Amino acid sequence: MYRFLLTPRWWGINVFAVLAIPFCIFMGSWQLSRFEDRVDTHRQQEDRSAQAKAAAARPLDSLLPVDKVTSGRQASARGHYDTEHQLLVPDRTLKDKHGERQGFYVLTLLRTDHGKALPVVRGWLPGDADAKADTAKVPAPPKGEVTVTGALQASENQGTDGVQAGGGLPHGQLGMISAASLVNIAPYDVYDAWITLTDPQAPLQPVPPAAAEGSGLDLKAFQNLGYTGEWFVFAGFVVFMWFRLFRRDSEAARDAALGLLPEPDGREVAAGSAGAADEPVGARDVAAEVADGSVEARDVAAGAADGSVGAPDVAAGAAGGLTGQERGGAAGVGRG
Repeated sequence: MYRFLLTPRWWGINVFAVLAIPFCIFMGSWQLSRFEDRVDTHRQQEDRSAQAKAAAARPLDSLLPVDKVTSGRQASARGHYDTEHQLLVPDRTLKDKHGERQGFYVLTLLRTDHGKALPVVRGWLPGDADAKADTAKVPAPPKGEVTVTGALQASENQGTDGVQAGGGLPHGQLGMISAASLVNIAPYDVYDAWITLTDPQAPLQPVPPAAAEGSGLDLKAFQNLGYTGEWFVFAGFVVFMWFRLFRRDSEAARDAALGLLPEPDGREVAAGSAGAADEPVGARDVAAEVADGSVEARDVAAGAADGSVGAPDVAAGAAGGLTGQERGGAAGVGRG
């Protein structure tokens, strides 16, 4: 009864199911592992952030390049501020006990003893970077040689929150904190990193360090979790369709073995009967049947009497169906 499983069609179905189900399970497990890795990395980052706040600051060069381990660590650098290259970073949101507030960063380049410049976010101010009343509150940076300490951060990119990578900002503003954005502004080399001061000047407020890229429970992490469910659903769908096709073909094979054939639809039979009833009977066919004796004359006469067969048609057909001899005999009988 299951010989249909050996047909080329079922060979293709079986091969597809055998390959598709393990593939879907593998992809779902891989996406789940990606989500678990992000959760573990997020927890480790939180632990490192707590340790970094309590740990002593280390020299900047010993923490470069910035990665998931060194991001958020307290770094120190010595040099003097370049007051001619102080920039405002507009449309930055600060989250604190008061909620989310809109404002701007105050960024000043620090010329280190090594000659390279370090972007230093000295703090955050509420307001609009285009409003003179708000920018007038920005305090001047300290003069002379200073030592700065703050949380180390990696350069921003187009996917960072608040970044304006499209350009078109007024002079003195910066849309993205990165060495690539500062290369055409500063006439010297810039570190591919920046720090946010822990204890800024008043009225500036400290900017909390952001989690390292790929270490937080962001939208991508939950996308991995969603993809996990999708792949497992695909695997279950393949199993469901295989059993549904198998059940349909096995029932058809069993019915064929028992000689059970599906009966025609009753509506089709009724429609065929109606079509046959509506079809008129040709007078020449009736006359032909009368001529060869298959229909008796009295039956034809009865049909003509009740109107089911037209008398003139029958007469004409009958006359046309007689032979010459019979017509002559009929004429003699008429005269007699």
